[in-house]
Amino acid sequence: MDTIYSNRTVSVTDLKRNFASIIKEAENSPVAILNHNRPEAYLLPAAYYERLMSHLEDLEDAKLVQERTNGPFVEVSLDEL
Repeated sequence: MDTIYSNRTVSVTDLKRNFASIIKEAENSPVAILNHNRPEAYLLPAAYYERLMSHLEDLEDAKLVQERTNGPFVEVSLDEL
């Protein structure tokens, strides 16, 4: 069985019939869209998606900082800038 990464699920058919109400009921959390009782896609409200992208950017920045912590460093004087 497939893992579903949301607390709410709807079928593709229900999504087609009740798109506006499903978005409203999602209340800023993801909804798993099921096709034949298997997750086919996830519907994310815009605010949730924006937070997710911001979090991913923060993780990428933290990884970059970690990678650059030990150098190599280039010494430059203020006059050279």
